[in-house]
Amino acid sequence: MLMIHNVNILTMNKEEENFNGFLTVEGNVFSEVKKGTPPQELIDQMDDVMDGNNKWLMPGLVNTHGHLGSSLLRGAGDDMPLMEWLEKVMWPNEGRFDKETVSIAAQVAMMEMIRSGTTTFLDMYHLHMDDMAELVLEKGMRAVLCRGMIGLSSEEEQEQKIQESVDLFHNYHGTGNGRVSVAMSPHAPYTCPPPFLQKVASAAVEHGMMIHTHLAETRGEVERHVKEYGKRPVAHLEELGIFNQPCLIAHGVHLNEDEIQILKKHHVAVSHNPISNLKLGSGIAPIPGMISAGLTIGIGTDSSASNNNLDMFEEMRMAALLHKGVHESPSVTNSEEILAMATHQGAKALRIKNVGKIEAGFKADFILIDAEQPHLTPANESTMQSHLVYSAKGSDVTDVFIDGIAQYSHRTLLKFDEEKILYQANHLAKNFV
Repeated sequence: MLMIHNVNILTMNKEEENFNGFLTVEGNVFSEVKKGTPPQELIDQMDDVMDGNNKWLMPGLVNTHGHLGSSLLRGAGDDMPLMEWLEKVMWPNEGRFDKETVSIAAQVAMMEMIRSGTTTFLDMYHLHMDDMAELVLEKGMRAVLCRGMIGLSSEEEQEQKIQESVDLFHNYHGTGNGRVSVAMSPHAPYTCPPPFLQKVASAAVEHGMMIHTHLAETRGEVERHVKEYGKRPVAHLEELGIFNQPCLIAHGVHLNEDEIQILKKHHVAVSHNPISNLKLGSGIAPIPGMISAGLTIGIGTDSSASNNNLDMFEEMRMAALLHKGVHESPSVTNSEEILAMATHQGAKALRIKNVGKIEAGFKADFILIDAEQPHLTPANESTMQSHLVYSAKGSDVTDVFIDGIAQYSHRTLLKFDEEKILYQANHLAKNFV
């Protein structure tokens, strides 16, 4: 059993949000979370006791949308609109990726995420997803893995892609003590014709798989869909059965009120990716409207090729500030809502139970933050929540635990040869763009 004491805990539990105290971990879950100093008899029962040194302890961050395999294309094709960027930069380069390239790229992304406090992520990618699952198992992270599928191909290729998704699900869903989940993932309505989307929906229902897809990312995408099919993409996906299974959409930038209500009716969750949407000039998602409608909203970085980093603290700050400016109202978002999106609401969006709170019975996914920084001063219980959203940086994270096991200790990665991986990444990146 593990104990961490003398630490300032942000529980994300509204009844007792933050206090100085201690917690214990038994197996992979929190067994006790309490205020004050632990009794000596409890300390004596522990296998490992860690002094929190008055650091801040909070749930690990949940990144609800990304593409880890494209990390070596960071900085490629800057300042281009989405379709031009995909067609001229991303797809041609990714067409030349091999197993080693994808593995190194994924490890670079995982190192970046752990270092900045992310413990759970979703990865939508189309290459070597079995190897990605093995990496997640080996490196101790929690992940939802999606074999991304573009349906602009022959029926035989379409069936093969769906079967690969189903195989990934049956081989890896629930492995690693439940750390690995697998979802069905058609890329987007503009790359997946309706008959293919119907096949995807049927397969998802048959095998009990969650569906994840890009949706309504750009205005042009929505306009082309209306021109081609006579209806907006949300209504069309509803008609095609995509929302008959638990579903998470990425982006949702160009949604109207009727579409938000359709998503609400089907309990569809949304991954908000503000920085990627801004960098690609895609627009700003109507998050206040989604909040008012009661949608489950998580936060995602998208890939480091379109962001260009995976720091969820930066993403939280942007998500909090962006909508205040657009709506000319400081109250349309608040730090409590944003922290929830990045923790337990993100986990709910991914359909992962008991993740995202510091609470007995929840999975012991948590991070420690060094609050003795100028940008986090004054550091006290009353400012902690505000500072985590409006001031903190990923570099403030000192320790990361996933499933009760340390993965990052005193700013040192424990399961990666960081120097070697970064060298290989820089060497491989010379072959692209």
